[in-house]
Amino acid sequence: MAIRVVRLGSPRVAGEGPRLGTVRRPPRGVPKAEHASRDFYDAWLPELAPSEELVKQAQQAADERAWRAFERCYRAEMKRPEAERLLALLAALSHQTNFSVGCYCADEAHCHRSMLRTLLLEHGAEMAQ
Repeated sequence: MAIRVVRLGSPRVAGEGPRLGTVRRPPRGVPKAEHASRDFYDAWLPELAPSEELVKQAQQAADERAWRAFERCYRAEMKRPEAERLLALLAALSHQTNFSVGCYCADEAHCHRSMLRTLLLEHGAEMAQ
């Protein structure tokens, strides 16, 4: 059993399990009833997404220094009690079932989901390759 980190909207893979959208906003122009059928997400967890301010900071990060600043701020946001509880819950669930978490960004290296992967590992999660 494990957590897979995915790009929301990409085709699902066999055994992936439910998708959790760790994004600030739902997909534009997609009716709520179609989020799952169009491979976005089955459940929405905006509590694990960067704040609006941090999303803007990430989008404007033009170099590695700016990206590292975003990473520090996102990590600080994920230390809030509600985020810590969700990370611990997901880590615990990863030992019992398959599921995935994701975001819309094309490049995982410059997306909060790369950091979410690290945070989940730090909480003891089983991660898929």
